[in-house]
Amino acid sequence: METLAEIEKDWHRVVQFVEERFDKKPDTQAILYLIGMRELGLLPDVKFSKTDKVGLIHIAVCKILSYQGYYELEGTDQDGWPHWKKVQEMPFVNIFEQELLLKQHIVHYFKEEEIIL
Repeated sequence: METLAEIEKDWHRVVQFVEERFDKKPDTQAILYLIGMRELGLLPDVKFSKTDKVGLIHIAVCKILSYQGYYELEGTDQDGWPHWKKVQEMPFVNIFEQELLLKQHIVHYFKEEEIIL
């Protein structure tokens, strides 16, 4: 289990990686959006509706939480959008713990996908 200091150090590496590529410091939602686009396989110049953007963040959340067995990929629809099934309930956490949990799983995604080492 990683310590809070290790998670924060790795989180800053992820933020720096994204910031260097987009010239803007991202927040958690922006990084989730990028993960969703990456999982969908579309380039950033594609215009998405507000509903699509929410869907991209949902894809990212399901993907990163799938590493812990909370979600499982069911397949993709005719437009290539992945669909996930919840296989286990998440433990109840407060808003601060939720943010930390997301950061921890985002870091894991970036390492697992060998985006950062």
